[in-house]
Amino acid sequence: MKNNDKKNQNEKKLKKNANAPEVDVETLEEVKQETKEKAEDEKENKKEVSEENTEKNEVNEIKKELEKVKKERDEFKNKYIRLYAEFENFRKRSFSEKADWIKNANERLILELCEVNDNFQRALENGIKEHQFESFKKGVELIYQQIGNILKKESVEKIEALEKEFDPNFHEALAHIPSELEKNKVTAIIQNGYKMNDKIIRTAKVAVSNGEKIVNQENTKKENNTQK
Repeated sequence: MKNNDKKNQNEKKLKKNANAPEVDVETLEEVKQETKEKAEDEKENKKEVSEENTEKNEVNEIKKELEKVKKERDEFKNKYIRLYAEFENFRKRSFSEKADWIKNANERLILELCEVNDNFQRALENGIKEHQFESFKKGVELIYQQIGNILKKESVEKIEALEKEFDPNFHEALAHIPSELEKNKVTAIIQNGYKMNDKIIRTAKVAVSNGEKIVNQENTKKENNTQK
């Protein structure tokens, strides 16, 4: 009984399928291809949209970084302009202060020399009026000491050269003469040399021994007379 029912159902299915319209295979393939292409197009569109959004985001990030760099550049530029202006003001102020210092230093030195000049004037007037040579001499000695003190205060000292070994760094030889001193020894000072703060500001002009002994003219005459 059951087998008969099953058989009847199968027959009904076959009749139903026989009555259904036949499907064109080519049409079915075309539909599948179109569906596939649409899916691929949608996928490609989504990909393009995603890439476009990514590019936009990157461009926005670059713009932000560029704005940040421009801002930092402007800040550094303003700082540089301010520092340059401050340095120029400092340089001008330093130059002005240095010029004033030199001017004041010269003024102080000139005032001290004016005192020396006044003392010379007083010494000359007293010497001429009173005709006292000793007081005149004493006044000149005091003035000489005063000048020496001024030079010492300015760190100026005389180069000691007499009977020293000739040194071209300190001495300038104007003559080579016979002397009782050894050869190349300074035998006479023609003009004193000076140094200031250990810097040579004027070399000493000197006469240097040539190693020959001084001939005594009287002894030479006696020797000549004896020979005659």
